[in-house]
Amino acid sequence: MTTTQELTEGLDDLPYNVFAKACPSRGTLEHVMGRWGGLTLGALYEGSLRFNELRRRVDGVSEKMLSQTLHALERDGLVHREAQPTNPPRVDYELTPLGRHVAERLLALIHCVEGSMDEVLAARERYDSARA
Repeated sequence: MTTTQELTEGLDDLPYNVFAKACPSRGTLEHVMGRWGGLTLGALYEGSLRFNELRRRVDGVSEKMLSQTLHALERDGLVHREAQPTNPPRVDYELTPLGRHVAERLLALIHCVEGSMDEVLAARERYDSARA
């Protein structure tokens, strides 16, 4: 089994360390790996979406949470917001090159989890039965 130390070996010379409390990379990781951030990045990987299209794609997210998520991802340079000067205004969201890079890796994790759900559900059932 691979340990965290083995996975992070050779990373000590990087200027950032997400395991350090004060490292700014920790905040970006929270934006990416948070419930709505990951789903938003995954949805935008398919292409540019307007706010309400994105909200429908990320089922269950509130307007407020999606707005906050998009602001955080835009600030981190992962999402680009483009407002069209039309009436009514049109705003499109798309991934930046950095956002695509991050989303590709995130989607690999998403597919791994989705592909393992039979095992996860069986483990949950064993756990719940043992606790009952």
